[in-house]
Amino acid sequence: MPLPFTSPPASLCILRLSAIGDICHTLPVVRTIQQAWPQTRLTWIIGKTEYALLQGIPDIEFIVFDKARGLAAYRDVHRQLNGRRFDALLHMQIALRASLLSRLVNAPIRLGFDRARARDLQWLFTNRRIEARAHQHVMDGLFGFSQALGIKDKQLRWDIPIPAADRQKAEQLADPARPYLVISPSASSAYRNWQVDGYAQVAEYAAREHGLQVYLTGGNSAAEQQLAAAIEEKADNANLTNLVGKTSLKQLLAVLENATALISPDSGPAHMATTVDTPVIGLYACANPDRTGPYLSRQWTINHYPDAVLDKFHKPVSELPWGIRVRDPGTMDRITVEEVELTLDRLLDSHKRNTADKDNNT
Repeated sequence: MPLPFTSPPASLCILRLSAIGDICHTLPVVRTIQQAWPQTRLTWIIGKTEYALLQGIPDIEFIVFDKARGLAAYRDVHRQLNGRRFDALLHMQIALRASLLSRLVNAPIRLGFDRARARDLQWLFTNRRIEARAHQHVMDGLFGFSQALGIKDKQLRWDIPIPAADRQKAEQLADPARPYLVISPSASSAYRNWQVDGYAQVAEYAAREHGLQVYLTGGNSAAEQQLAAAIEEKADNANLTNLVGKTSLKQLLAVLENATALISPDSGPAHMATTVDTPVIGLYACANPDRTGPYLSRQWTINHYPDAVLDKFHKPVSELPWGIRVRDPGTMDRITVEEVELTLDRLLDSHKRNTADKDNNT
């Protein structure tokens, strides 16, 4: 069966387990396939946590892989796939765990990344590869899969369903009648976190200068709880409310949807906010925002990655492997409070102008 397809295939299997940010990058590719081939049956093998965000999307069959179950998780997937055949597998994750799981999928076409990007031996588990392209944003790289199928269009559309009960809970936690700023301070790796004092000062500034209510959000881990508590203590601000550990992913998405803006380092919530068209002030020094930054908010990104890379490796970004990270403690301290405050000013001024333009045109 050749690629690209000359006619829509009957069925496709998508393999992308994690993480939250990458799931948000993958969904527009899946939406693009749905738009081009509405009759094609789509099955998506996805991680348990990530499924909690995407659950309820129509016309996609989700098969959940719960890595906490160890070998039993593979048996669970095998039981659901046993006896089934797909026209193609889109192997969209570079991880050995995902590649091992891919062997449970019966498909003559096993499409993976090009040889340069097929790390962790992914190239051994595929028989077709997307076009090799350098220096792409993660989402643009994933669109290489739909393009390899013969679909040239791109749908920047997410439409993640939020149940009414979750919307109601989110509105109880964060009142949408009053403009608010969300700060999601914690990344999955601590070296990507900004300073406690910085977050506290920005929260105070947003309340004092712009009259914004400020909400801290995050998961229920001990590290996230400790970071939020430290910010809360430093801020000493009645307009700051700590919601860390108090929302599900669907509820967090609803909170982000109603926010004026989000401030976040390189993390899943930054990409969740993108899915609901909430502008993100991305804080980047350890990772390259041209690769992993909030896709629709690049004009608001604070980027100290080039100077951090130069100091660490004594070479410019252009001479180093794409996506190399700077993991040294203190790297994020390059970002100043003044930069974040000025970026917030610019974003809010732009929001006011856009709102005024819409009012004038109605």
